[in-house]
Amino acid sequence: MDMFVDTHTHFYDQWLLPVAEAAIQRALEAGVGKMIQADIDSHERPAMWALGRNHPGVLYQMLGLYPGSVNADWKEELDQVYRLAAGDSNFTAIGEIGLDYHEGKEFAKEQKEVLRLQFELAAKLDLPVNIHLRDAWEDFFAVLEDARHLHLRGNLHCFSGSYEVYERARRSGDFSVGIGGVLTFKNSGLPAAVARIPMEHILLETDAPYLAPTPYRGKRNESAYLPLIAAKLAEVKGLSLNDIETITTDNAIRLFNL
Repeated sequence: MDMFVDTHTHFYDQWLLPVAEAAIQRALEAGVGKMIQADIDSHERPAMWALGRNHPGVLYQMLGLYPGSVNADWKEELDQVYRLAAGDSNFTAIGEIGLDYHEGKEFAKEQKEVLRLQFELAAKLDLPVNIHLRDAWEDFFAVLEDARHLHLRGNLHCFSGSYEVYERARRSGDFSVGIGGVLTFKNSGLPAAVARIPMEHILLETDAPYLAPTPYRGKRNESAYLPLIAAKLAEVKGLSLNDIETITTDNAIRLFNL
């Protein structure tokens, strides 16, 4: 059955949770048949897992400690990730993990250590990684290059970098890019980079409830809007919407073992 896969969403986010059930149904009606929820930390994880249990085969979960949640109690938070990883919980990736210096670099050292440890966890479990990056590219590549021996695979979530950034990531692992609403923004430089990235390394995502595509920019995002991103990608690549659906879905199923 043809369908789209949203490889990064947050139905448990407080902005979306009150209408999560209706939003899931809208996504299914829009042809988005599978959606992967990115993990943040222990505070939001219970709601994420509860939604996942209610929608088996539709909602999937990642496991990981988000860089913005790395603070003074990071060791306790990471210990919980390890405990869950050792249990029977089903998850599709270690994520979303990475580096984020947008709000400052007070915990930059700790973020890099948490990222390194979660890279090792992903390699041990033979799972892909889902990467969040903001204002921290060079530090990220330093950690990634040190982890080259782990033979990581995964995707750069909410990709907004250049083709050269994509190439650099590929040199240290089997990485794809997650393309979301930014592709549709007026004056976005992303289409030029995406035009050069092979389709076999492109995934679709919304990052709902954030970064809604045009014409909903600035409003609450939903997985149901994924076909709008797909349509823009079809335009950029000179392919049919059906081609985009087939290729990106195959990419997602392969990477995340859905």
